[in-house]
Amino acid sequence: MILFPNAKINIGLRVLRKRPDGYHDIETLMVPIGWHDILEIVPDEHGAGSFNLVGEDTLRLSSDDDNLVMKAIRAVERYIGRSLPPLDIYLSKVVPTGAGLGGGSSDASFAIRGVNEVCSLGLSDGEMARIAAGVGADCPFFIYNRPMLAQGIGDVLTPVEMPALDCLTVLVVKPHTESVSTAAAYGGINPAELPIGLSLADFASLSASGWAKEKELVNDFETTVFALRPSIAAVKERLAATGALFAAMSGSGASVFALYDDAKMAEHAKESFEGYDIFVGKLS
Repeated sequence: MILFPNAKINIGLRVLRKRPDGYHDIETLMVPIGWHDILEIVPDEHGAGSFNLVGEDTLRLSSDDDNLVMKAIRAVERYIGRSLPPLDIYLSKVVPTGAGLGGGSSDASFAIRGVNEVCSLGLSDGEMARIAAGVGADCPFFIYNRPMLAQGIGDVLTPVEMPALDCLTVLVVKPHTESVSTAAAYGGINPAELPIGLSLADFASLSASGWAKEKELVNDFETTVFALRPSIAAVKERLAATGALFAAMSGSGASVFALYDDAKMAEHAKESFEGYDIFVGKLS
């Protein structure tokens, strides 16, 4: 079975408060995009199974078991109370790491969905989302893979309708040599509660040009990350100057995206970012 784990962008991201458990409550609109990795899962009838990772931009971990895909497989086994049959798993990384695009979380969630089908486990979306939540906060989003308001630590999901997305093209740009750890991004954050009664969901129905005018529709990580990585701030400035309707950093960085209502304008803007990791396409 071959799957295509896709990335996401965050339209607005507010860090609201620090929790007693050390995590932070956030609020963000998460939207899938068509930049994807390639994940193949096949039964291994004659061996013990294997995990194979390739790609120019891969995290070199001390053990394959530290990869989120393998953590997701082990989480499925704990949930069903038994070992899965031997599987050969091949992951080809295309979505850059350390980019705020959720590539690793997506790989994990698609692995859960993949073994559910390959091994005929019969798990519902709700069950798979609960398993995914134990692997990472962003993981449940990729089980549903549609525009969502994410709250809590990112694991409380509410579907939202975002009609403005249907006719937009997204350009995502990541400086090839830059990456941002989530811990570093949170390091300089001063949580700020949203005004009572206001939610980022209130902006979901607005046009992309309207988003740029809303003071509450910001990514709180930009202040910290731009100070640490001026090259990322420069990408946002350059994208904003290309005629984009809206531009922002995704997640905790290091990628920045811009939205256009003209696909040719997005393709033209892409040409000025030679040497960067780049994606141009429709929003899912």
